Amino acid sequence: MTVVRRVARPLLAAIFVVQGIEQLRHPSALKPKVAPLAERLAPLGVPNDPELLVRANGATMVGGGALLATGRVPRLASLALVGAMVPTTYVGHQFWAETDPAVKRTQRISFLKNLGLIGGLLLASVDTEGRPGLVYRAGLAGDTAKRATHRAKREAKLAARAARREARLAASQAHDALT
Repeated sequence: MTVVRRVARPLLAAIFVVQGIEQLRHPSALKPKVAPLAERLAPLGVPNDPELLVRANGATMVGGGALLATGRVPRLASLALVGAMVPTTYVGHQFWAETDPAVKRTQRISFLKNLGLIGGLLLASVDTEGRPGLVYRAGLAGDTAKRATHRAKREAKLAARAARREARLAASQAHDALT
């Protein structure tokens, strides 16, 4: 792992660990903001329990942040954190619903900050640390299989020609032997 990754991952992960612990310790503080979303998600099978949703989001942030900071499954951890940040950003920073200009400005800044964090997490989720990614490796395997198939087909065609030539030669020799 490069020095940049060793430094950048914990820096990116810190906010998630701290905010996740806060959500786990004090879920009731966010209950009024989460309640409308919980009601809208209830028909989809999501529990209509705002505190449970806050705690689940907090646990995702702590776990994903810790995994990202330590470099353990960082791509998966980043995607989990993106999943936690989307509802957090939507519920927590609805600047479009604010009427007070100062509050609206603050909420818009926080909303954009969260979008920036999501962007950083998306970059971390595709960082292969210089190793080829799955798409590249799958394409390479496909190309290798295609070349092997082409080579086998060509060799089979050559073998068939040689067999036909040998059969004609054997038939010619058998004919000559009879005459």
